[in-house]
Amino acid sequence: MTVHELADEIYKMVAEATQMRKKLKPGDLTKAMIQMYGDQGVDKKMGKDAIKELVDSGRCIYTYFGGSYLELPHQEGAANE
Repeated sequence: MTVHELADEIYKMVAEATQMRKKLKPGDLTKAMIQMYGDQGVDKKMGKDAIKELVDSGRCIYTYFGGSYLELPHQEGAANE
């Protein structure tokens, strides 16, 4: 599994959590990916690299509410229509 493929899987998890109004911590996402794809070579560094790719590309953002969370970017104003 490549970092890009892992980033896509993390993005799907974040999108599902957003629909259910849940917030996910980056560390929890990395642990979940290692549990699911550890046999395909996924490790902690690869998880961090995938999250960095998502944030750098603008597909996800960090939010801070007593801890850091990974979320989809919020749309403001008329963009919500």
